[in-house]
Amino acid sequence: MTQQEQARLQVLNNLLAEYMTTEQAATLMGLSTRHTRRILAAYREKGAAAIAHGNRGRRPANATPSTLAIEAVRLARTRYAGVNHTHLSELLREREGIDIGRDTLRTILTNAGVNSPRRRRPPKHRVRRQRMPREGMLIQVDGSYHRWLGKEGPQFTLLLAIDDATGTVVNALFCELENTHSYFSLLDGLIRRCGIPLALYADRHAVFKYTPPSEAAGAPTQFSRAMDELGVQLIFAQSPQAKGRVERAAGTFQDRLVSELRLAGAATIDDANRVLEDFLPRFNGRFKVPARESEVAYRAVAEGVCPEKILCFKYRRRVARDNTVRYRWRTLQLLPSTDRPTYAGAAVDVLEGLDDSLAVQHEGRDVPSQEAPPRPSVLRSFTRRTTHSPIIHQPTNGLDSKWASRLATLDADHDAEQPVANSGRNGTGQVRKTVTPRRRKPTPLQTARWKAVQKAKRRGLSMRGIARELGIHRDTVKKYMNAEKPPTSPGRSASAAL
Repeated sequence: MTQQEQARLQVLNNLLAEYMTTEQAATLMGLSTRHTRRILAAYREKGAAAIAHGNRGRRPANATPSTLAIEAVRLARTRYAGVNHTHLSELLREREGIDIGRDTLRTILTNAGVNSPRRRRPPKHRVRRQRMPREGMLIQVDGSYHRWLGKEGPQFTLLLAIDDATGTVVNALFCELENTHSYFSLLDGLIRRCGIPLALYADRHAVFKYTPPSEAAGAPTQFSRAMDELGVQLIFAQSPQAKGRVERAAGTFQDRLVSELRLAGAATIDDANRVLEDFLPRFNGRFKVPARESEVAYRAVAEGVCPEKILCFKYRRRVARDNTVRYRWRTLQLLPSTDRPTYAGAAVDVLEGLDDSLAVQHEGRDVPSQEAPPRPSVLRSFTRRTTHSPIIHQPTNGLDSKWASRLATLDADHDAEQPVANSGRNGTGQVRKTVTPRRRKPTPLQTARWKAVQKAKRRGLSMRGIARELGIHRDTVKKYMNAEKPPTSPGRSASAAL
């Protein structure tokens, strides 16, 4: 039984015990009310076996042939371009002899990116939604980008996870940006503290839902893939008002937590996280409301399930002939096992953990691996380097240079004070002095490219996604992502003959 089926089984048991209504159970399972009643009736008759669909793995008898669907999409884009879906179904039946129902045709065209030109906006009507009866049934998550260290301080993000039943902040985290890595860390702490919730309520951020162009098909994100493996129903809010509990809590944090951070003297993200750990119990004690039911709906992690292997980045790779897998400038050597001596040509999953560790899985099973030795060309590139300049790392911790600690060595200070270090004869009896290269001003292209990379970075795109979107190399994307301002290239060294 999958994680999703276990979650449905728990919802049905709560529904039978009359701990929730049919509408609430349908929301948690992501189904309609009518279908929820069907599953409940089958569950009463057949037990847990009724949760799995009887036609699993079988092609439906009334499925539209793929050739017919492709032809309908082609005609909708060429001859009948601009025709709404209802009219198009009639024209295909009368003129082309293609008998496809209106709803089926709409599904085919929508999946292919051909939307109907005529849209009707439904009337907006909002009502106050009732809280879930138990803790762990629904968790609202959101990020708040704010100047948490005061008006003069830098901006970074606070991620919040709030239980819908009690309004308790079950987990919170300060991070630089609202991206997939940060939400994985937030959910990992939530699972360690409370357990696996039944459903997650979020907005349509790129971390949770990928919105493709009009002609492209949607694909699951890394976060939605992880939620499917955990059996957590991901529910998307249509407006900020729909997830008002976490929105209002973010406003309260911007009012109270900023003062708490100022009084504690926090100057970095790590300091803010330490203050946050002490602030959360006091905040929950002040604003928590009792749930209607005393029991909790959090699920314990099943035996044999490792959350670290789920809350990570998974990428499909093809194994080379020498049993190596390449991933982001790193090469992993797959070791032979008792089940399979070689994996050459097989498709494996490379798992990148939150601590940047790499692991390999094949069909859900771990494959032993290690760092592969570098190629001779890489080793030869190191021998060509004759000089090595010291690199000074300045950990800014996501904050501005005014707030970050700066490191300097005596050698760096000496070099800064004496830019002219080398002198010698140039063959004419005169002394030639080498001056420190001047830094050029950033070109308009460099400035525009840096702004585009920073904007895509705030949207939560990965380095690979930014490179594909802007059409530049990943090394260039990495340089612009780590730069606090548009980078400049060094100018030509000036030499003066004396």
